[in-house]
Amino acid sequence: MAVDYFLHEKIWFEKYKYDDAERRFYEQMNGPVSSSSHQQENGASTILRDIARARENIQKSLAGSASTTSSGPAGDQNELLSRISHLEVENQNLRSVVADLQMAIFKLESRLNALEKSSTSHQPSPVPPTQKVEPFSVPSKKVELPPASPAKKVEPAAAEEDDDDDIDLFGSDDEEEDQEAAKVREERLRQYAEKKAKKPGLIAKSSILLDVKPWDDETDMAKMEECVRSIHMDGLVWGASKLVPVGYGIKKLQIQCVVEDDKVGTDILEEEITKFEDYVQSVDIAAFNKI
Repeated sequence: MAVDYFLHEKIWFEKYKYDDAERRFYEQMNGPVSSSSHQQENGASTILRDIARARENIQKSLAGSASTTSSGPAGDQNELLSRISHLEVENQNLRSVVADLQMAIFKLESRLNALEKSSTSHQPSPVPPTQKVEPFSVPSKKVELPPASPAKKVEPAAAEEDDDDDIDLFGSDDEEEDQEAAKVREERLRQYAEKKAKKPGLIAKSSILLDVKPWDDETDMAKMEECVRSIHMDGLVWGASKLVPVGYGIKKLQIQCVVEDDKVGTDILEEEITKFEDYVQSVDIAAFNKI
């Protein structure tokens, strides 16, 4: 940076040589005259050579500084012009890209407006009325019970006579047949009701898992289980049991039972178990499932 800076400045680096030569020249001019003319000529020649050399150096330095100053701004100007042209090209490209984007956005907006108009103008087509499908009509057949008496032979004869003559000569026989059929129907209905009454109905049962908790860890769990199993009720069956640790050395009795819902309720069962106050602290229902 320092070298580049000094190249652009007009500085006379060898001025001290010129000053020395000028000083010696004036000293010889104003000083005492030497005895030897040959020495004066030699001194003058050396001074002149030094002055000429200094002038030459000054001219060279000035020429170099002028060339550098003249070439520097021109180069900078050329570089600036190239950058400006490059920026103009980029600006034109960006303008073309922006124009393309604006056109694409305009097209998208037009398509969106068209879609909105079509969606608002479109109305859902009315739902066609559902047709009620009626089931096929099945002709009902009247089930006739067979008569107890041999009246089958009389019925076709009566039908033939009805075709031959409008006078019903066997009206009394038809009434007797209707009465006999009604009696047979009533008898069969009575037998069906008796058979249904004798058939045992479905008994609703439940499986209950009970948690019987003792007072402390010193409670006799075997005795407590014996007391619980000593409860007998109609519709109560005891199942498997096990001891489940609760904490601090305390265990609870978990026992399974099956009860009939109409005969045994959970409230009655809990009340009966909690009667053993010496062993049982509380009873909880852990699980309840219908069978």
